[in-house]
Amino acid sequence: MDIAEAEAATGDGSRTVPAGEGEREPHPSDSLRTFGAVVQALREHAGLSRGELAVAVQYSRHTVESVELGRRMPDGAFVERAEEALGNTGALRRAARHLSRGEVGLAAWFRRWARLEREAVSLCTYECRLVPGLLQSEAYARAVFEGTIPLRTDEELEAQLIARMERQRMMREKPNVPFSFIVEEHVFRRRFGDTEAMRGLLDHVLERSAPRNVTLQVVPLDAGLHACLDGPVQVLETPEGRRLGYSEGQENGRLISDPKQVSVLCHRYETLRSQALSPKDSRDLLERLRGEL
Repeated sequence: MDIAEAEAATGDGSRTVPAGEGEREPHPSDSLRTFGAVVQALREHAGLSRGELAVAVQYSRHTVESVELGRRMPDGAFVERAEEALGNTGALRRAARHLSRGEVGLAAWFRRWARLEREAVSLCTYECRLVPGLLQSEAYARAVFEGTIPLRTDEELEAQLIARMERQRMMREKPNVPFSFIVEEHVFRRRFGDTEAMRGLLDHVLERSAPRNVTLQVVPLDAGLHACLDGPVQVLETPEGRRLGYSEGQENGRLISDPKQVSVLCHRYETLRSQALSPKDSRDLLERLRGEL
């Protein structure tokens, strides 16, 4: 997102308030913090105080401080004036092209992976805890969020739900991108809500996994021990052909970029593919589970 786009709209559809005209960003993004650090470094290199830079850019000292700390989205005028005041290196203009707001409703440790997902040319997901987010029904996602600790406010819960449903759009908008899912059978057997909610979940999963570019395989209960027992994992391929991995646990997530580590994850995933049910048998199993409700 460049600076013009950043001024036009936020991730949640509300109007962006230029720096100096509103409150601090409710969800500071990594790009805002990085931009602010660049401003601060250039200011200090130039030997200017925040007050002196504020005079040069015609904004308040408080606004300069908020931008440097990643708390405000700078507008185009701020970027241009700061660029001129700090040496015209071009660094601020280039950095401003990558500015984006914090993704409301997404955990801080997941945001970078979510951005990579949107650009990926393939995505593989193994899950042993719950239905993968890209396959969750709205009722299931709501139940998951309602059960988290600490408890969320109604506003936070709705933001998370909107973000989860919005994230699923990429599966509909990218019919040429392969999506592969391997999920443990017990995940689909774990009850939530009433019978109607369970049927709704299974119907949703069957619908989402029906397109030709989506593959869903279930690891049956009697499969025994297998290659991915270390926990859930995701692997994607970037448009440049680079493979990256992601692993998530309690209150954290880890982006894995080391080629050797990613290669191990890919090998484990491919091995598990051969141990899981075929896509057809997996759909048959989900349909039987639905019929048992």
